Amino acid sequence: MKFMKLGSKPDTFQTDGNNVRYVASELASDIIVSLGDMKFYLHKFPLISKSSHLQKLISLSNEENIDEIQISDIPGGASAFEICAKFCYGMTVTLNAYNVIATRCAAEYLEMHETIEKGNLLYKIDVFLSSSIFRGWKDSIILLQTTKSMLSMNEEQKVVNHCIESIANKACVDVSNVDWSYTYNRKKLPEENGGELKQNGVRTRNVPKDWWVEDLCELEVDMYKSVITSIKIKELQSNDVIGEALKAYAYRRLPNFSKGMIPCGDVSKHRLIVETIVKLLPSEKGSVSCRFLVKLLKAAIFVESEDRIKEELVKRIGQQLEEASVTDILIRAPDGEITMYDVGIVQKIVREFIIKDHNSEIESVGGGEKPGILSDASKLMVAKLIDGYLAEIAKDPNLPLLDFVNLAELVSNISRPAHDGLYRAIDTYLKEHPAISKGEKKRICKLMDCRKLSVDACLHAVQNERLPLRVVVQVLYFEQVRTAASSGTSTPDIAKGIKDMSNGSNGSSRSGTTNPEEDADGVATAEELKALRKELATLRLSNGEAKPSMDKAVIGKMKGLLRSKKSFIKLWASKGGQGENSGSDSSESVVSANPEEVKSTPSRNRRHSVS
Repeated sequence: MKFMKLGSKPDTFQTDGNNVRYVASELASDIIVSLGDMKFYLHKFPLISKSSHLQKLISLSNEENIDEIQISDIPGGASAFEICAKFCYGMTVTLNAYNVIATRCAAEYLEMHETIEKGNLLYKIDVFLSSSIFRGWKDSIILLQTTKSMLSMNEEQKVVNHCIESIANKACVDVSNVDWSYTYNRKKLPEENGGELKQNGVRTRNVPKDWWVEDLCELEVDMYKSVITSIKIKELQSNDVIGEALKAYAYRRLPNFSKGMIPCGDVSKHRLIVETIVKLLPSEKGSVSCRFLVKLLKAAIFVESEDRIKEELVKRIGQQLEEASVTDILIRAPDGEITMYDVGIVQKIVREFIIKDHNSEIESVGGGEKPGILSDASKLMVAKLIDGYLAEIAKDPNLPLLDFVNLAELVSNISRPAHDGLYRAIDTYLKEHPAISKGEKKRICKLMDCRKLSVDACLHAVQNERLPLRVVVQVLYFEQVRTAASSGTSTPDIAKGIKDMSNGSNGSSRSGTTNPEEDADGVATAEELKALRKELATLRLSNGEAKPSMDKAVIGKMKGLLRSKKSFIKLWASKGGQGENSGSDSSESVVSANPEEVKSTPSRNRRHSVS
């Protein structure tokens, strides 16, 4: 730390009790300077020789024939005044980054200018600041830390602005020119952290681009904001480094930021920090991670930040939602809510992602280009993310079905090769909410496409008693189509059998009165489903040895088992063989399924028992 010594005489200030300071001298004191409870017994001549303000006060005291003057509002208080008084006596005083700004404020108040004496205190302090403090990195930061109570004085604001500019300039300097000490304790990759290199036999250490971020965390939020704003204005520092600085500040200044905040300290102060960080975020996508943005959102909710702050974070998270994990977006519901998680805010985030994707498609079409692979990959990642999120929130027994369905439908247009994740979420919801009606079961199961379930998911589904029987029948049928295709059986024959069955029973399916609830779940009895499972097992056990006539036999059995069930006829006749539970991203008809597409599914050499 840089320092400056002034004066040459020994320090003879002494204390008498807690509130009295005096100068040990042969001459008796002739003036008392009172600063609140503190009294200084001093001599007039040394004071008036260097302070215009004390000249005026002492002159007035002489006219009123009193030996005491009052100073109640001097910046820096008694300690700063004492340094100024010692300077007037020529005693040795030491200035450093901790006391120089307070001393300067006091000297400004006492009017210790060059006009009253050359080489006065203000002049010497300004020389010290420009030649030492502002040239140092840590000294400048320490000085800023001590200025909060001094900002009311215009002259000191100029000094503070000069200090801020000095710090910003150093933060933007090329790393090859950084030759001062700095703090850097964060653990990063060696190439990021500046590993030791050997050049001409001498070991040197690379300076990381974000070398300055930890030292700035020492600043209070108002000064920190001023410094970061000055750095951003210069446009010499990359956005990702500024983002790293904001991240470091949040972790340092917000209690348990990584764990979503805890009730601790001054909430209004923490709210100011959160809102300041959000306002300082670089506008470019990717300057900070999605995980950091979500943590900021959780903190903003915790400290009850303004709605516009939360809306800004929701928008930014939506722009890079593909980077998030399920754990990231598990945002606790506010106190007083019956649900465990805030599903509504996740819906807002997903809508922002969809809007961004829609806008990017419009821009790409306008520019004559199609959306790229990365865009499709991002959409798929978000769809899988929401599938996983739905599986987690489905464990909440108080989660309304509408919240689950509305969120799932937001990503229903995103095509994904498998619906296993969505099936797991639906099954979890059915398990945790056994009291929902048959109609509600039907509604939630319509979210998934049975054709996009893997072999393992199909095996689980056909034995899942929580699923409506209608869904189980669909899973069985689509799995038979897939199994027949993998074993070499002609799929069109199977489809023709289903079509013939539908046409042959069309009349009866429309006659009489049926109960909608029975139609929904009364597709097949348990015995009939057991028989269908046996047929599925028979097809699998053939393992490629099935004959073309086998699919006709299977269709015959299915026809006999299901002919009497009006709902099954209605299901296939009204939907052209597709079924009501197919996802919205699958528009092709089952009866026209492409055998080549079916054959592209994973190998079916594994054997499973479904009986």
